[in-house]
Amino acid sequence: MKTSEVFNKVASNYDLMNDIMSVGAHRYWKECLLDWLKPAYGMNIIDVAGGTGDIARRFLNRINGEGLVTVCDPNINMTKYGKQKKYKHDDRISWVNANAESLPFEDNTFDAYLVSFGARNFSDINQSLHEARRVLKNNGRLLCLEFSKVQNVNLAKMYSLYSKVIPIIGKVVVGDEKPYEYLTNTIEKFPSQEAFRSIIQDNNFSDVEYRNIFNGVVAIHSAWKKNDN
Repeated sequence: MKTSEVFNKVASNYDLMNDIMSVGAHRYWKECLLDWLKPAYGMNIIDVAGGTGDIARRFLNRINGEGLVTVCDPNINMTKYGKQKKYKHDDRISWVNANAESLPFEDNTFDAYLVSFGARNFSDINQSLHEARRVLKNNGRLLCLEFSKVQNVNLAKMYSLYSKVIPIIGKVVVGDEKPYEYLTNTIEKFPSQEAFRSIIQDNNFSDVEYRNIFNGVVAIHSAWKKNDN
């Protein structure tokens, strides 16, 4: 199943399924992402694979709408549902349909580049990171929240069993288990915390570090664009 087909099928129930699959924990994880970002008034950020705009709205809420967000997602249905939601700071959000591997923005545009549960769907992680660095301003920051490798052996076994239940939940809620089989497979294939840190570093980012949440069920990677002339 192609990535575009997956998100076409799940778009209308995307936020609901996030709540069900994570038992609501994804809300806390996204707040942890923003805690590490430390949103400031006047920031101009891009949320890549931003879907229905959940991160964008959380960001704007923290700075009372005194900033700008570009939600960039390749799937038109995802952004369509995002636009249908009404929010007091929606005039501060721009919606763009584009792939992470080819961003339609000028160099040195954004203060921060965020991606939340989208990096594992990039078709070319190195090209996507190259584009991330290109559109960031000098001293701009990359933050990536993604499912990762559980550090505790017993918890990892429990998590593996639960991941097999997710397609069944998808069948009940969405009427099709295949998109969620695809999504759980991408989680399993995504690099470990250390491996992803090395990939980011190899793409000329500086001060690359990560934080595990829930013992590594998810991890947040942080990196900076520095030393550009």
